[in-house]
Amino acid sequence: MGRYTFRLPDIGEGIAEAEIVTWHVAVGDHVEEDARLADMMTDKATVEMESPVTGTVVEIAGEAGEMVAIGSPLVVLEVEGAGNAREEAPAKSEKVQAPVEEPEQDTVSEPAPAPSPEPEQTAAAPKPAASPPATSAPAKPKAAVQGDGARILASPAVRKRATDLGIDLGEVRPAEDGRVRHGDLDAFLSYNASGGFQPAGRTGEDEQVRVIGLRRRIAENMAASKRHIPHFAYVEEYDVTALEETRAQLNAGRGERPKLTMLPFLVAAICKLIPRYPMLNAHYDDEAGVVTRYGAVHLGMAAQTASGLMVPVIRDAQGRNLWQLAAEISRLAEAAREGKATSGELTGSTITITSLGPKGGVATTPVINRPEVCIIGPNRIVERPMFVTDASGTERIEKRKTMNISMSCDHRVVDGWDAASFAQDLKTLIEAPALILAG
Repeated sequence: MGRYTFRLPDIGEGIAEAEIVTWHVAVGDHVEEDARLADMMTDKATVEMESPVTGTVVEIAGEAGEMVAIGSPLVVLEVEGAGNAREEAPAKSEKVQAPVEEPEQDTVSEPAPAPSPEPEQTAAAPKPAASPPATSAPAKPKAAVQGDGARILASPAVRKRATDLGIDLGEVRPAEDGRVRHGDLDAFLSYNASGGFQPAGRTGEDEQVRVIGLRRRIAENMAASKRHIPHFAYVEEYDVTALEETRAQLNAGRGERPKLTMLPFLVAAICKLIPRYPMLNAHYDDEAGVVTRYGAVHLGMAAQTASGLMVPVIRDAQGRNLWQLAAEISRLAEAAREGKATSGELTGSTITITSLGPKGGVATTPVINRPEVCIIGPNRIVERPMFVTDASGTERIEKRKTMNISMSCDHRVVDGWDAASFAQDLKTLIEAPALILAG
């Protein structure tokens, strides 16, 4: 028998270390060749580590959330044959951990304290009224009485439950022999559900959740963005009635093509405007004091996943039509949700869209995806009455579909005038969707 040390391989250009996200094995487990050992995160990409050999796990490198340097031991396995690792004392490895059985220690048990006599005194039957009162005796609870002064019969458990629910036992009608029981409380609650007697909720257990993996990366990136970037927000209202009608018409004849949502139209409109507003499609390197304005639009699309927020990138969005944009949006969103998005699909965005769909609220103030300088957030569509001018110049009230679009910009690079001008030009395209479709 020998030992095989599996070292963390180079899983990305320029990557010096990776974070342990999840272990799929534990010390003592037998693993087959190509079995999953652990999930490692670098940047925003999660990479699955697979065992190159068959063997038994004897050592693992730390716990979830810890960092492992490239080339450091990740897993040590006991294998048939000589293996590839010499026997090393555990003290020589800083990152590798193995379970250590603590030696038994002689312990001196202290004698248990003598039971206090107070419980017996408390549980003793109450003394007759003629007896002198005991000192420091707890005050007895007052008996509940009905409106006519008659004493209400109920067990201590029923009284406590009624007190917790805020119910006056005098209002509860007992079913038999004048004693209020739990069933009587249940019946009272059933017929008085609107009286505020039901608890507002239930008490849960406190829980501590380690911030590791993607959630930690999100926390670090958001904190760095708010710490370094002076955000300013701009919100404008858009009449999307015509766009929704156009979208419905195109979807009716889409055939095998993907269904169009609002996002492909918004992406296409942004791409049309970027040549006039290049300062929005840019990165700001504040350490070097350099702003890079990009000619191509690599549009980040914030997507919610079970692990947290991920931002897959639509490469060269300016070169795609509506149907191609819809297909790429769907593909990237599915890859992100399933954890199959590659590192290349999660990096390199130049401007980002974040959308919560029907949950988008009235307005948002999204956090910029640093080092970008602009993020755009469409909000939910609502119907409301609006004044509309017809071809004859007459105003009338119509039911229209409206949507607010929120923007957050880096005020070091983007001026308020630029953001307002961009929003108004975007309004022109959104409210006249034929301009988006025109070449």
